[in-house]
Amino acid sequence: MSREFTVADGVAEAFPQLRIHLIAVEGLRNGEDWPKAADAMDELEADAAEGNWTALDAADPRIATWHAAYRSFGTNPKRMRPSVEALQRRLGKSGRLPRITPAVDAYNLASVRFGVPAGAFDLDALEARIDIRHAVEGDAFTPLGEPEVREEPKPGEVVYAQGTEVLTRHWNHRDADATKVTAETTRAVFIFDSVGEEAHEAVDAAAERLKELLSEGASVTDHQVLDADRRSVRIGAEGPQAQ
Repeated sequence: MSREFTVADGVAEAFPQLRIHLIAVEGLRNGEDWPKAADAMDELEADAAEGNWTALDAADPRIATWHAAYRSFGTNPKRMRPSVEALQRRLGKSGRLPRITPAVDAYNLASVRFGVPAGAFDLDALEARIDIRHAVEGDAFTPLGEPEVREEPKPGEVVYAQGTEVLTRHWNHRDADATKVTAETTRAVFIFDSVGEEAHEAVDAAAERLKELLSEGASVTDHQVLDADRRSVRIGAEGPQAQ
């Protein structure tokens, strides 16, 4: 069954330059080794150690546009950082990125390399429709790794949600526990977000790089793009539909 991803009118109006890539896979072998992806991660860490890669600073448009977006819906980006900034800062300070599962490592790698936020959902944990919208009273969120915790997003904060269940906080700061991609996940959708035209080239390149990395351990079956003009797409239908 495919899932519908929809950008709410209010989000499209507030962020008219948004561009979101959605990449669906089947047959994900996320409990196996992906040597090529692992080598790419080692190469990134070596580049960081040798000074051939450095974290983007806050003035870079790929980060600055997210800081502005977060502030616009009441989130302090210095306290709740966009996911890409948090990952880049981690690599810059420690010299390493976390190793979780090959698929998660792959999207983290593409996120850091190209400077755009990334995430993923287990397709089988999603309902028929997912909305990218402003949070409202009655929404609830269970943070990744904390299944016993229930948070109430601040109304107006941009979230991914299915019904009243929020799947991400602060757009892309943190994912929910119930829809996380694990070693047992076999069907997933990977997401890259951008809110400024300055990041469009980077987000497009990140999506293509991730598809290359995913090909080692999955079959890419669909690739769709959301923007302010194309506010609704269906993703995850069976059969090759990659654009």
